[in-house]
Amino acid sequence: MIPTPDLSHLTKEDYKHVYEPAEDTFILLDALEQDADYLKSLNPRLCLEIGSGSGCVLSFLAAVLGSTTALYLGTDINIRAAQATVRTGLQNKVSTSAIVTSLCGGLERRVKHQVDVLVFNPPYVPTLEDEASIAQDAQDIAGAWAGGMDGMAITDQLLKNVGGMLSPNGVFYLVAVKQNDPEGICARMRDTQGLEGEAFFIFNQKGEVLISRLFRPDLKRSIADVFRIQVVSNSDVRSPIITLGSTSFFHVRVNNVYVMAVTKNNANAALVFEFLYKFISIARSYFSKVDEESVKNNFVLIYELIDEILDFGFPQNSEIDTLKMYITTESVKSEAAVREESTKITSQATGSTSWRRNDIRYKKNEAFVDVVESVNLLMSAKGSVLRADVDGHIMMRAYLSGTPECKFGLNDKLLLNKSDREPTGDDDAVELDDCQFHQCVRLGKFDADRSITFIPPDGEFELMKYRCTRDVNLPLKVMPTVVEHGRTKVEYNVTVRTNFSSKLYATEIALRIPTPLNATKVDAKYQHGKAKYTPSENVLLWKIPRMQGGTEATLTAVADLTSTTNQKPWARPPIDVDFQVLMLTASGLSVRYLKVFEKSNYHSVKWVRYLTKASGTYQIRI
Repeated sequence: MIPTPDLSHLTKEDYKHVYEPAEDTFILLDALEQDADYLKSLNPRLCLEIGSGSGCVLSFLAAVLGSTTALYLGTDINIRAAQATVRTGLQNKVSTSAIVTSLCGGLERRVKHQVDVLVFNPPYVPTLEDEASIAQDAQDIAGAWAGGMDGMAITDQLLKNVGGMLSPNGVFYLVAVKQNDPEGICARMRDTQGLEGEAFFIFNQKGEVLISRLFRPDLKRSIADVFRIQVVSNSDVRSPIITLGSTSFFHVRVNNVYVMAVTKNNANAALVFEFLYKFISIARSYFSKVDEESVKNNFVLIYELIDEILDFGFPQNSEIDTLKMYITTESVKSEAAVREESTKITSQATGSTSWRRNDIRYKKNEAFVDVVESVNLLMSAKGSVLRADVDGHIMMRAYLSGTPECKFGLNDKLLLNKSDREPTGDDDAVELDDCQFHQCVRLGKFDADRSITFIPPDGEFELMKYRCTRDVNLPLKVMPTVVEHGRTKVEYNVTVRTNFSSKLYATEIALRIPTPLNATKVDAKYQHGKAKYTPSENVLLWKIPRMQGGTEATLTAVADLTSTTNQKPWARPPIDVDFQVLMLTASGLSVRYLKVFEKSNYHSVKWVRYLTKASGTYQIRI
């Protein structure tokens, strides 16, 4: 914590003419301290406080930035305040300077685009307009609080010039009260001064910039250095969102590269990440693997994609099929072919089905539907379910000619929320939460009769994703018994039972059974699968390739322990279970029908497959 500057040198006589630090001052100090790391990363050269008063804030800012070559300059219309600013700097062993002037009068040309940190705690108290003018003319303490009709008379004069004063990475701290309309101030700064920004970067794992695209004038490429220092080089950072000062960095790591978006607005974080993941998906569709080597090999293509997907920082067309029509690595086409293709592109991009061309043809028309569910479970040692939910995805591969309309029906009793359930009283209904559809789905039809009607994109796409938190059918039941015999051994008895029809099979079953840190060896007995003790991970790994529904398998084991000097109690981590079950859904969701309508009335073949799986999210405490 950075201490508040020493003001013991200022007397009661001084405070008759100079504004004494109060709550607004300390709020400003807290904001500067909170942004300390970001301010240091800017490596500022000029820090300017307008209306420096006692010099408390300017001296504190110098303490925040530490040893630096920056110039700390204060201005004040009150000569006693300017003198107090210099004295406070000397008292706190920092170098501060002060100029007697109104706002930054006479300095505009000298500080144009040079101020890295600008601070202003203005006279913001609403008063009569004449009172504010008289107070400023008197050049005394009243000028520190009298702000005119809405408290903005003095602030408005400065806001007109802030954009011209700040350096490319400069920041502006302004104190305001509710009556000053802080939201309106921010909006005005964006509209009149252009104080907002968007940028897109791709970094390698060393923090070197591979791809950069700036969309707003106030962001410079040097902002990448801030991300490299604060995120890439900082192993303690785990959050995908980092806010430093007024700038937010959103990043996703893929293999050995970072894909990062920057904004100075209060952006919708979910939408930003949706775009980043969509961009990664598009990149994979062009060059399969997204890593440093592929980015370097395809940087021209990536810049083309960025310029087509983003318009002044706003996402536009992100449909892969549409992008591949006019961003291609194929040979150059003839002029006539380009004109014909351009007509199709314009029609597709501006029509009602931008995700699909009209001239698609297949010899065999097929549609494949995969309902894939991931089960998340946390069960107590006594066998009670603490948490159980399902993350579901309906994936579709459509190889259909023309512009077909597909109609997709789910369960007869399908509810979307608990309010739908109350009047029906259907205990066997399937209740889904958080449904999200591909843009091709006609939502009006779904709201009316729960049927999914759409014109599908060509090829593979995600039709729908959902969550289910009610009446989850657990495919596997694990019943562990773990007994510790003093400090010498631990006995295990683990039974796995399949809870589904005998016509189905669970495959790739793997149980990671934890052992104490001081276990030396584990002797296991079993009739199904194979078990192996892995000392480096402190687990007994039991793998069963295949289990029929309605059956069970049991493993017994004894772990020998060695004595240690530090005998801490064993934490007993949960058992992790992985598995897959074909033709089963834990939520109970099922596809009743899939119909394809096309004006040529061709015959189409439809396939539906179900898959329920767990991977690291199915846990049973012991």
